[in-house]
Amino acid sequence: MNVEEVRAYCILKKGITEEFPFDEHTLVFKVVGKMFALLPLERLPPQINLKCNPELALELREKYDGAITPGFHMNKKHWNTILIERISPSLLKELIDHSYNLVVSKLTKKQQTELAKLKE
Repeated sequence: MNVEEVRAYCILKKGITEEFPFDEHTLVFKVVGKMFALLPLERLPPQINLKCNPELALELREKYDGAITPGFHMNKKHWNTILIERISPSLLKELIDHSYNLVVSKLTKKQQTELAKLKE
């Protein structure tokens, strides 16, 4: 996948907003105001930061040594940096879904209900 395809996949999710809160080069995807993905648009090689369950994060870093690393400029326990071109598109989509679902699971019941009411 390339950066445009990653963006297209992320914005298909319910309740997504896109912002540039840090600088004009780092696109941040949020669900109900909570970050689930950061996509540096000009970084080479292309990469994305995704939230991850801490145990899974360690497993992924070991299995995909060099392609998945502790989150760059993020909480190293809960975030991974993924080199987009070094993993399969299907795995990348799974990791984006995992990040999104992890953030949604931490929303309040009211926020989750409102999110569920949104059209896809």
